[in-house]
Amino acid sequence: MTATILIGLAVFGASAVEMVEALTIVLAAGLTRGWRSALEGAAVAALCLVVIVLAFGPALVHYVPIDVLRTVVGSLLLVLGLQWLRKAILRASGHKAKHDEDAIYRREVEWLSGIARTGSGRDSTGFVISFKGVLLEGLEVVMIVLTLGLSSGHLEVAVLAALAAVVVVSGVGVAVSRQLREVPENAMKLAVGLMLVSFGSFWGGEGVGVHWPGADLSLLGLLAVYGGLTWIAVRILGRAKVASTAVEAG
Repeated sequence: MTATILIGLAVFGASAVEMVEALTIVLAAGLTRGWRSALEGAAVAALCLVVIVLAFGPALVHYVPIDVLRTVVGSLLLVLGLQWLRKAILRASGHKAKHDEDAIYRREVEWLSGIARTGSGRDSTGFVISFKGVLLEGLEVVMIVLTLGLSSGHLEVAVLAALAAVVVVSGVGVAVSRQLREVPENAMKLAVGLMLVSFGSFWGGEGVGVHWPGADLSLLGLLAVYGGLTWIAVRILGRAKVASTAVEAG
């Protein structure tokens, strides 16, 4: 039960972050190039992602031994989670600018507005931009859904969590339009990064024969350890940033 809840939260959080970025691109394309082309591009990309999940999910289940799958998946999740954590820690400590979806939206609108339209029908530029945005952001979601879902044996939970994130983000996007900066993206990336690293350690260990005390409950211990280390890293880097700023000002 513990693992199932954490899997759902991790997939939902990761999917929400990626879908906010995809939605930013779709909104910009729709406003500047026409909603028909933007929505068609997003729909085709979503269909491609569904096909990828249906094609690779069952194949991995039937043809890859579970220990091998968990070892490989654990390694992938560690790499992906550490990347998310690194960026989130740097942003939280002031060493890297936080994502501003409104600024990204404005840049996309400005760029797309400068491209001349050809004809009055379907706009190829809007379609391609929307398609690429949803596909590229969605591929990371697909990877997380497959790795977390297959390794835990809860692919259905992972898929449902991802779909829930898509519905929630789309609904919020329609309701608030350009006010995407209200989404606490860095906090979500920090939390998801911690979950991915914890799952990566857990399944990577199981894949090589580690017997975790308390079984799935060990995930909470790993999450606490990595959370503590992340908090220490943010504090140390934050103080270093403040000291560096003070020296430059002096």
